[in-house]
Amino acid sequence: MATELKRTELIFKEDMDCPSLMQHVMKMGKDAYLQELIDSGLKGRGGAGFPTGLKWKLVKEQDTEIKFVICNADEGEPGTFKDREILDRSTDKVIWGMALAAYVVGAKEGFIYLRAEYKFLSTKLKLAIDKMENQLRLLGIHFHLDLKFGAGAYICGEETSLLRSMEGHRGEPTNKPPYPVNSGYLGKPTVVNNVETFVNTLIIADIGSKEYIKLGTKASQGSKLFSVSGDCCKEGIFELELGLTVQQFVDEFGDGDTKAVQVGGASGFCVPRKEFPHTIIGYEGVPTGGSMKVFNSSRSMYNILENYLIFFEEESCGQCTPCRVGTQQLLKGIQSVKRKEKPKTYLDELLKLAHTMKYASKCGLGRSVGNAFTSIIGNFREEIVY
Repeated sequence: MATELKRTELIFKEDMDCPSLMQHVMKMGKDAYLQELIDSGLKGRGGAGFPTGLKWKLVKEQDTEIKFVICNADEGEPGTFKDREILDRSTDKVIWGMALAAYVVGAKEGFIYLRAEYKFLSTKLKLAIDKMENQLRLLGIHFHLDLKFGAGAYICGEETSLLRSMEGHRGEPTNKPPYPVNSGYLGKPTVVNNVETFVNTLIIADIGSKEYIKLGTKASQGSKLFSVSGDCCKEGIFELELGLTVQQFVDEFGDGDTKAVQVGGASGFCVPRKEFPHTIIGYEGVPTGGSMKVFNSSRSMYNILENYLIFFEEESCGQCTPCRVGTQQLLKGIQSVKRKEKPKTYLDELLKLAHTMKYASKCGLGRSVGNAFTSIIGNFREEIVY
């Protein structure tokens, strides 16, 4: 556990020479760099936390000439806005991180799946891509990168839904296996990583795994960008080492009256004041894709929970019954309890439903609905029933 809140400045570091780093990796060799990536312990920064080095290794080992590298820039988690800033301020790092992945796994083509609301970034991205492709040709590497725009659905942030959307189908999740590393875009092995993850792979090429693992903790290596919003003294995007406690976070960003922090957006966990000191922000505690929403005593936790459930009910793709029906019943249920049409004990039945959704839903949307629901009901029940 980190003993103090530590800021880092790696993501937006301005003096990083991306073409030189690519040459460095080429001299090092694909296998040697891949081992560095594995040794770094880097996990996907989109929230799922799958080991990045292992993902690349699995795609590299696929015996086929056609492979793809895809950047998930469909930033739809409520309270998260750090990928937009990365794409704007560290454009080169994102696309060169993708080029690095393509070189290592043997892909010739890639795509940035860009949230439709971020279309204003497309001109800047295309100019940077053209420049990058020309520089790669001078190094003897042929990698074509293009943009595809999101379908405006939260569910398309889930990797299999994203791939279906790219293929022109309705954005909804598919069963796993097969996984994208085996059968992804157009049925070919595919690397799908978040914007911030690709930048981190370039950082590891720059400083090496030994320096990288000095940041964070044994279970949560490296630093992370946090999108901070709500009742706080400082709003915006901040890069911090993983492994800090919620108390350390609140001491830095709270307004002095913080009663809860929603870690990880609507799909994350709501941490109450009594759990601040011993709740770690990281994979050994409460993981986050970046969203940190701070609430003070003036906020109604019932209104917050109702808002989350309205969001999930709207964004459920409707493919599986546990999620399609479950989100509706959870919302109707807390509204009925609030109106005193149902007894207070009905919340216990809703908790059982949320638990069932976690195990029976087809994808991460339905499985994560229960995170906010159970943590708010469990810690702020009195605000729901009165």
